[in-house]
Amino acid sequence: MQKNVIAFLMLAVAGLIALGLVMLFSTGAFARDSHGDMYLFVKRQGFWLVVGIIAALIAASVDYHFWRKWWWVFFAGSAFLLLLCFIPPIGQRINGSSRWINLGFGTLQPSEFAKISSIFFVAWWFSREDITFEKLKNGLLLPISILGVPMVLIVLEVDIGNTALIGAAALAMIFVAGGALRWLAVLAPMAFASIFLVALAVPERVQRLVAFTDPEKYRLCEGLQQWQGLIAFGSGGFDGVGLGEGRQKMHYLPYAHTDFIFPMIGEELGLKATALTVFAFLVILLCGALISANARDRFGMLLGLGCTMLITIQSMVNLGVTTSLLPNKGMPLPFISYGGSNLVVCLFLIGLLVNIHRQGQPLVSRFAPVLLRPHFEPRV
Repeated sequence: MQKNVIAFLMLAVAGLIALGLVMLFSTGAFARDSHGDMYLFVKRQGFWLVVGIIAALIAASVDYHFWRKWWWVFFAGSAFLLLLCFIPPIGQRINGSSRWINLGFGTLQPSEFAKISSIFFVAWWFSREDITFEKLKNGLLLPISILGVPMVLIVLEVDIGNTALIGAAALAMIFVAGGALRWLAVLAPMAFASIFLVALAVPERVQRLVAFTDPEKYRLCEGLQQWQGLIAFGSGGFDGVGLGEGRQKMHYLPYAHTDFIFPMIGEELGLKATALTVFAFLVILLCGALISANARDRFGMLLGLGCTMLITIQSMVNLGVTTSLLPNKGMPLPFISYGGSNLVVCLFLIGLLVNIHRQGQPLVSRFAPVLLRPHFEPRV
């Protein structure tokens, strides 16, 4: 597995991208903003796929220590882009959220790039030689405060999902870096409670939480997407109704080509395809964990873990939402859902994993204790 980890990783990513393009071809023609062009979203996704591949090649070629040196440039740049979301006419407010900036030829979602800059910062901070977890200020409070800058801006955009995603990935990195469990046990519930309180302050989010408790009761209002998604899964069964033959995409299931594309996979291709999709994300998780475990240094280990967590947690949230296991939250399925910013970012993260693997060390049986040491000692 270790020898062929990149082959498995590339196979899983390529399979998910191919599946995404096929499903966009099937569902895109029925989207409300397709303007009668059945190939519109496939062409746009194809363009961003090329951009993403270029970004992945750059990430795979440039020594990942470059990002350690210049993390602050990307961190400040992403914060600046987040601020632009609130300045019209550059910032675009869509469906009550200010998450996009207008590029003229399309839109860009800065919170996607803030995810990358955030893991750059966390990996840099906890790979410093002078950081010890015995000092609460430098070991936890100060980095969390700095990380809170982009997170607050993303919350103000009314994007609770990406805020929680950054926080969850950061907590995982801090845990592996050697963070004291007693502090993390306090920090994690506080973070969850903060996200919950923010959600309660937004009426639309409150309605989604209420609808989650009884999707059938609210199937004609806030629970519509999840209810129609369950119908799509039930209609597809094991074998599916056939590619292109799904009915839920015909204006029954809103955003069938973006956040809720997974139920369309279940309806048209059946349980076999959905199971393979979940398996592909498990492969990415396992490959990312192996690559991180065999990184040459502490920064590479934490950066690889951050990349893996961003993709894995996002996929888990989307799968949970579309199967009604989690409250409704607009978050795309990595590599599959329509969305240029997310596709480029996910491919860039894969490129970083490839780079870390290229400079990594052979697998050793004692990697787990090494990962949990507060101070990383390079393996030779």
